[in-house]
Amino acid sequence: MTIKKITNFDYLLLLIVLILTGIGILFIYSSGVNSDGVSVSKEYIKQIIWAITGVILLIATTFYDYQKFKDRTFLLFIIALLFLVYTPIFGHYSKGAKSWIGIGEFGIQISEFTKVIYILYLAYYLDKSKNENPFKRFIKASCIMAIPMGLILLQPDLGTASVYIPIFLIMCFIAGLPLRFVFGLLSIVLLTLVFTLLPLWEKAIIQHPGIATKIFSNKSVSALIFLSLATTVIIAAIGYMRVKRKYYYWVTYVLILISLSFGMALVGIRVLKPYQMMRLIIFLDPNVDPLNAGWHILQSMIAIGGGGTFGMGFLKGTQSHYRFLPQQSTDFIFSILSEEWGFVGGVAVFMLYLLFFIRILLIMKHTDDLYEKLIASGILGMFFFHFIVNVGMVMGIMPITGIPLLLLSYGGSSLWTAMIATGLLISIDLRRV
Repeated sequence: MTIKKITNFDYLLLLIVLILTGIGILFIYSSGVNSDGVSVSKEYIKQIIWAITGVILLIATTFYDYQKFKDRTFLLFIIALLFLVYTPIFGHYSKGAKSWIGIGEFGIQISEFTKVIYILYLAYYLDKSKNENPFKRFIKASCIMAIPMGLILLQPDLGTASVYIPIFLIMCFIAGLPLRFVFGLLSIVLLTLVFTLLPLWEKAIIQHPGIATKIFSNKSVSALIFLSLATTVIIAAIGYMRVKRKYYYWVTYVLILISLSFGMALVGIRVLKPYQMMRLIIFLDPNVDPLNAGWHILQSMIAIGGGGTFGMGFLKGTQSHYRFLPQQSTDFIFSILSEEWGFVGGVAVFMLYLLFFIRILLIMKHTDDLYEKLIASGILGMFFFHFIVNVGMVMGIMPITGIPLLLLSYGGSSLWTAMIATGLLISIDLRRV
């Protein structure tokens, strides 16, 4: 597919990306300044280099016709999966996960780049299979999501793995899959989180073990409940097949959601690492462990609250310069911004991201090609989830997941991924009629 009109080039989208990246570099520099006003980190220099090379990748992606490798996205997906298999075995540890491969100080996070490849391949499959049986289509698409997610969880990197779910949900919705499938998966995710949090809430917050603790800590009881739920699902399914009434269908549907969520919570409680469990606990109440696990959220909220309306001024923040904020150039970059630029600065960044999301929606509206629409929707899901979770995390209304704020947070892999994704968006707009 050739470029239709050069006037279709989305200069506003490019400008938004450049402004956000520039703001990110400013506050990465600020995060490296100590209480004496001396810069003790060179991260901002690396980010400038990654930004320049990222813009080159963005332009290259924009003018390269993505339709040319549409049929080869499966090969790209397989290569990405092989790298994900390689990473937990031979990769480098960083922040408690073996997510990086490289030589010496130079390393890349394969799971970041895999997100774009995953979007491209899932878009290709959903476009190609639009005339298939909806249920089989949903199951196959779920497998496309589950394989890279599972490999990333082995690193273990729960935060990055979780990004694949919203991408999947929004792409399935745009692909026209029945809402009961999309809603069902979303319900399973939310119910699993609730079931996992209940015993933690009883133990750590109210400090009175209740029925949830008794159920999930006793293997015999939890197994009996799961088997009872599974048996009830089978009985309801048989009832639907014999009578063909909607009542039985919806009873079966709800019971399947509850059964799967309960089973996944049982696995999650036993598989999650202690630090991951603690992140869930401090999400419920950071004051449970204010000097250790809860320190991140509490100091972040102090920084955001201390910024007031107009902030303390650039390079005049206290929480970051006195090193109270951990991971301040990556996960908590928005905390520094809010402390130094205040509520007004935070709203300005919010507006930039809002414009970014609106531009993606307009790109989706302007194209009639399902493949292009699916790519744009996947990128929208990726950026939106990163934004909501990261900002919610630093405000204490989301669990700490280690998800960066795309375009602002320090990191070459995440920045290049964002730039390539933006290049794809502009490329779609360039080639529309």
